[in-house]
Amino acid sequence: MKVLKLSAQGLPQSWISLEEAVLHYAADEVRWEAGGEVAVFRGGHNAITGLQSVVTVNSIIGTKGVPNINPFDLRPSLTNSKLFARDRNVCAYCGEHFHEDELTREHIIPFAQNGIDTWMNVVTACRACNHRKSSRTPEQADMPLLYTPYVPSLWEDFILRNRRILADQMEFLMAHVPKSSRLLA
Repeated sequence: MKVLKLSAQGLPQSWISLEEAVLHYAADEVRWEAGGEVAVFRGGHNAITGLQSVVTVNSIIGTKGVPNINPFDLRPSLTNSKLFARDRNVCAYCGEHFHEDELTREHIIPFAQNGIDTWMNVVTACRACNHRKSSRTPEQADMPLLYTPYVPSLWEDFILRNRRILADQMEFLMAHVPKSSRLLA
């Protein structure tokens, strides 16, 4: 289970472990919490008061401080699993839905024609369509794209990079994705 760590302003920073979240709580770096309680950690007893230390971790935490980078300048890393999730495991050429094991990263403008490996030049394709298209463009292969590629937003990237998102975390992230997001379909 991962905790969604946000900046104090509410911008996603990272997915962190429960242990990392406890460190933020212990260092008094948690400015606010959202979502549900996901874990309770019990520590030792105070020698004077006899009270036991208890840290309750929520699924979403906003931490103090200002990030030293503008998250809107970040480009999400391109991985096959995030690409397939962006495209909902649907082949951009035949429109069929496939299991991740049967999919490939397909370059719209192939490397053989000076294409590059970026979000805007890749789509999900089944192995058969990728092989049929070969090192041609969709126009050259007479295989029109059924959907267009796009660069995921910061919010979409946080959804695409974590397979086990809790319902309250998903609700929080989905409330911020662009209205044009394929994840809303």
